[in-house]
Parts: sequence; C-alpha cells; structure tokens
Amino acid sequence: MASSKLKWQSKTVLLLVLPAVGANVVLETHWWLVGDWPVAVWTLGLSALLGLVAWRMRSATPGAAFAGVVITASLMFSSARFPYLPWRTMLVPVVAVLAMTAIATRLGRKRKEQLGTAEHRRGRTASQVAANLGIATLVGCEVAQNWLMAQGRLHLLLVPTAVFVVGLAALCEAAADTVSSELGQVLNSRPRMITTLCVMEAGTDGAISLGGTLAGVIAAGVVAAAGALALQGGWLLFLASWAAGVFGLFFDSLLGATLERRGWLNNDAVNFLSTLSAAGFSLALLAILPGF
Repeated sequence: MASSKLKWQSKTVLLLVLPAVGANVVLETHWWLVGDWPVAVWTLGLSALLGLVAWRMRSATPGAAFAGVVITASLMFSSARFPYLPWRTMLVPVVAVLAMTAIATRLGRKRKEQLGTAEHRRGRTASQVAANLGIATLVGCEVAQNWLMAQGRLHLLLVPTAVFVVGLAALCEAAADTVSSELGQVLNSRPRMITTLCVMEAGTDGAISLGGTLAGVIAAGVVAAAGALALQGGWLLFLASWAAGVFGLFFDSLLGATLERRGWLNNDAVNFLSTLSAAGFSLALLAILPGF
C-alpha cells in the first residue's frame, strides 16, 4: 500500500528527467546536423541500438528502453569532442552499467523470487531508468555548461575531461547500487542494518552485507575505469568518480534504512537522491583535489 501511495515520486522523477533531457537531445541533434552531421548520426544510431538490445534482452520495458535511448544520446552529445570517436564518449560507461546490472539481475533469480524481491521479467521501467541514470546527464550537462559560461567558451567540445567526473560518478553509483542489492541477495549472507548493525532478512531496505557491498564497490570501479579510459581522463578521473560512486552506495543504504523504511520515499526517489549525492560528492572532490 505504501509503495502505491508513493507512485507520484516515480512520476516526478520521470518528469524531472525526460522533458529536460529530451529537449537537450533535440537541440544537440540540430546543432550537430548543421555543424558535423556524422556525430548526430552515430550518437542517435548507437543510442537506439543500445535501447533495442536492452528491450530484446528484457532488461527494460519499451518505455524504459526509450528513456535509456534519450539519456544515452544526451550523455554522448555532452562528451563529444574532436576528433570524434563514439567509443571516446560516455557511451562506454553506460554500456558497462547496462551489462553489469543485467547480469546481476539475472543471477540467482529463483532465490530472489522466493524473497519476493525479483525484478519484473519484462525488465526495468522508465521511472527506474530515469532514477538511476537521469542525474548523470542532468547534473553532468549543467556542470559542463556552467563551466563553459565561466570560461567564455563556445561549446562542450572545449570542456576539460575532469568536468565529466560528475556524470561518471552518478553512473558509478547506479551500477554499485544495483549490483550490490542484486548480488547481496544471492550470496546467502546475513545482511545487517546500516544504522544499527542488527541482522536482517535479505532484501530489507537499508540492510547491507559484506559480499553485496564488495560487489557494489567493484562495479563502481569497473564503470569508473571504463569512463576514465573512454574519456582519457587518467587516474584522477577514475579515483574521483569511483570514490563518489561508493559514497553514493552507502548514502543509498542510509536512505533505505531511514526514509524508505518509514514510507516517506519509494525506491525510485531513493535511487535518484543517491545518484545526486554521488554527483555532489564528486563536485567536492573536483574542488579540492590538486591538478583536477
């Protein structure tokens, strides 16, 4: 009953993400078609292909696949630079997130069904995709654009790689959260509530296990490495986005143990705020790390 009463939060997340990101994709497509049309063709084509794969793999509903296409296209446009190569954009960490979360969701499905925590067989919904990936493009693009205005630059092609730590950190958190929760239920370990350390049943909001947490940390590291390599950002980009993703992972558990358990937030709202916390943490690192 509580989750049904909080469906408005999922709709709010969707409305916060898709209109803004969709408008950005339309504007960027127009800009690139006029300035350098192959960039638009590659970006839209590969984003659509990724969405089709997610739908065919039953990792996403049709609506979720469409949301993923829009978000991926926005991330690719925002990270495009000359000489343009599709694998030198945010496409690579997005693919890493999709691959790891799809595998983690499928592992131990029978046990998850017994616990009543298994993902729907049709895949994730549009609101789930927006909650997990929306901040990566909303905040990431905003930071890049603000940097351009401050520097008097003309386009995102001139943004330094370090600026994209914000979007990459949000992607790291999204992967870490999903992988840790999905694999934590499979490992048969006895999770403990993050706030009290009391032993809880697997799948309990706010409960963490050693195995699930380690899996989440590794997943965040994989996405951080994929992004750092693709964007040629080096060790600082890797470490900052990884650390921010891990921070967001624990923040997610804290929200689950408090606001979600009390029925004040649903899972989509928790995921949205957790990726936002990872983005915020990466901004703090961006400000204090020397040479970043």
